Amino acid sequence: MISFKELGISEPVLKSINDEKFESPSEIQEKSIPLILAGKDVIAGSATGSGKTLAFAAGILQSSERGKGIQALVLTPTRELAEQVARALKNFSKYRPLGIIAVYGGVGINPQIQGLRTADVVVGTPGRILDHIARNSIRLGKIKTLVLDEADRMFDMGFKDDVEKIIRKCPQERQTLLFSATISKDVVRLARNHMKKPLQVSVESYVDPKKLVQTYYDVGEDLKFSLLVHLLKHENSKLVMVFCNTKRNTDKVAKNLRFADIDAMAIHGGLPQGKRNNVMDRFHSGQSCVLVCTDVAARGLDIHGVSHVYNYDIPRESKQYIHRIGRTARAGAEGKAINILANKDYDNFSAILKEYDVEIMEESMPIMEKAAIRKPQGRTNKPIVRRVQRNNRRRRLY
Repeated sequence: MISFKELGISEPVLKSINDEKFESPSEIQEKSIPLILAGKDVIAGSATGSGKTLAFAAGILQSSERGKGIQALVLTPTRELAEQVARALKNFSKYRPLGIIAVYGGVGINPQIQGLRTADVVVGTPGRILDHIARNSIRLGKIKTLVLDEADRMFDMGFKDDVEKIIRKCPQERQTLLFSATISKDVVRLARNHMKKPLQVSVESYVDPKKLVQTYYDVGEDLKFSLLVHLLKHENSKLVMVFCNTKRNTDKVAKNLRFADIDAMAIHGGLPQGKRNNVMDRFHSGQSCVLVCTDVAARGLDIHGVSHVYNYDIPRESKQYIHRIGRTARAGAEGKAINILANKDYDNFSAILKEYDVEIMEESMPIMEKAAIRKPQGRTNKPIVRRVQRNNRRRRLY
């Protein structure tokens, strides 16, 4: 088995890798790091959790110097991934410190402007990077390394034009590294337009199919939530992720799970950044074991120890199913993906079965109690009360 040292990684980074207790390179690290350290442009087909952050970190930390301006830019689709990547880069640069900053929306811009003045490496979301470009608070003229992390997801989220604008602000003479779980037409087009003779590497799914059990239940819509509660209380699980298709349903499911005495938290793009950070801190630490989330919020989060993934809503896009179940059965651990189907889920589920060669077994319905679902309180009365108050004010005025 090849060692990290044999890949050509510098001594300071090797020491930090040793501190992190990483024993041997992952497949994506073994295939891409020698190419990255040789200065090549690389397209890497790689999912979250496969070790890609260390792959591009090795190149960034070897080519960047303290106090020489911003020399590396990493673009990520979400705030959480930006924080996660920046944190990893700081860990890997422990013995050769660099100024590393994460910039993203949802928080104040002024502290970021201050931090960018001394930054050597910037990790950020496309929208906030463009904000800084417009304010002239970030200068990309010294960029040596540009990383597009989760490129397919950035394009799915509508950042394609933003990414292209940012690329055009970077020097043409640079190294470009593109990491993507799927190599879509948009990814190929971007590589053709903005990369120099890129070398492509890919790895098999990080999920061990022998360790992953996939099942589904066919239920009536009125029993869907009751089944979720029953399974969460009776399955022998560690950390659990429950996927919903909308922010509204994510909040509703999390709230009612708490009502059923299950310690669940919701995370989606509509939450303030501070709240999102707090939710993830609690989940990572194991203080709360059930995370109810949307695809947008969950994509890019590297969470270890997820034993169960529940698809409470079957995803509208088939490829999201693969991303979701990829959260469990990692690195030799066992995992279970459970799909809860009602009538409205049939079309989406059929599309997944048609597009992917997956073995999903039907489970018979357990005997269970019907769980109570709380309805929103007072919503119907508030507009009426406001109208009455407005009419009373008008009478007083006239």
